[in-house]
Amino acid sequence: MHSSDLRALDSAHHLHPFTDFKALGEEGSRIVTHAEGVYIHDSEGHRILDGMAGLWCVNLGYGRAELVEAATAQLHELPYYNNFFKTTHPPAVKLAEKLCQLAPAHINHVFFTGSGSEANDTVLRMVRRYWALKGKPDKQWIISRENAYHGSTVAGMSLGGMAPMHAQGGPLVPAISHVRQPYWFGEGRDQSPEAFGRTCAEAIEARILELGEDNVAAFIAEPVQGAGGAIMPPASYWPAVKEVLAKYDILLVVDEVICGFGRLGEWFGSQHYDLEPDLMPIAKGLSSGYLPIGGVLVGDRVAETLIEEGGEFFHGFTYSGHPVCAAVALKNLEIMQAEGVVERVRDDLGPYLAERWMSLAEHPLVGEVRSLGLMGALELVADKTSRARFDKRLAAGNLCRDICFASGLVMRSVGDTMIIAPPLTITHHEIDELVSLARRALDETAARLAHIVQEEITA
Repeated sequence: MHSSDLRALDSAHHLHPFTDFKALGEEGSRIVTHAEGVYIHDSEGHRILDGMAGLWCVNLGYGRAELVEAATAQLHELPYYNNFFKTTHPPAVKLAEKLCQLAPAHINHVFFTGSGSEANDTVLRMVRRYWALKGKPDKQWIISRENAYHGSTVAGMSLGGMAPMHAQGGPLVPAISHVRQPYWFGEGRDQSPEAFGRTCAEAIEARILELGEDNVAAFIAEPVQGAGGAIMPPASYWPAVKEVLAKYDILLVVDEVICGFGRLGEWFGSQHYDLEPDLMPIAKGLSSGYLPIGGVLVGDRVAETLIEEGGEFFHGFTYSGHPVCAAVALKNLEIMQAEGVVERVRDDLGPYLAERWMSLAEHPLVGEVRSLGLMGALELVADKTSRARFDKRLAAGNLCRDICFASGLVMRSVGDTMIIAPPLTITHHEIDELVSLARRALDETAARLAHIVQEEITA
């Protein structure tokens, strides 16, 4: 079908996620037709470097025949069966074993879901079930962070701290409280990064005391906030948080949906920050996005309580541990191990990206550059000296994002923060290309913004 026909059908019948439906209908969708390596191709013949690995998920890159073959073989053998009613199947069993081998030593169980959002729904149920079994049913409150993203289901959105989602999603799940995020560039420049990291940890302790230790069940956070803007906390933050949580009887939930499976140069972001979570939601890179699958890695103290004291846990999904998805995820992890993907991100690609990405710090539009592993961010500013932001009406980040796409690069905008998270198989040459395309887009964005501002002055 011609691109225009596909756009017309898309507009007529397809409601996209996180989209202004009217605006998209007027503009029309980009039709992505095929992909290979780190590149996607659209129906107009453009090749675009996917600097976001789909949605943080295509860790092994596009076109891996081994994953297609794993899915095909499993479809022939057992296309579906559930894990309810005392049944299981080899792909779910083998994947559970592999995940527990890769996870920190105190984690030896996994509960499968179909996505990261479902994983965080499961966290909510599991945390409250755990405390009820421990004879502390009043421990209901879960502390999260402002601007956190933990999915878009009702429970996931409630756990997250994104105001626009909350405005559309009420009533929210009760007994969830949000504290300030460790976003030094956006909120903490009146302090040193180290002092600000400790301040944010102190906010957690203050909320615990406000709510009452006997009422707080868990603290949930990503190692690095992904959808919030690739926010890498100050070095002081996680050690200070660990000290706070050690003082109180509260579970730690580390959301690994984005950071897990090599993104930060370790199998899990928890390992990079030396954390020992009680629960770890996972998804995305688990299958490199080839099929939908997620889960919760469950620490021993929680798992043992659920097993030994729990009786039936009234929770699960039709597609929990789907055999085809599990087979693809298992093959994905085996390839990552065989090819040393995680180690290469840690020892080679991450440091190389950091060096090349930092070259953009000199650009007049950039107020801060940061990266960790294969995740990076640029903060766009109107004034480089004061680091003052652009007027929100200019939507500088969205403008830069659209210019990137038009010039051959997927770079996401979160407000006026530009973020990247390319496939973990990207090469040095492709990193060079990514940085070159980003620089070109910044140049054009600066020129366009200057023109808009001048027009407003003239008017």
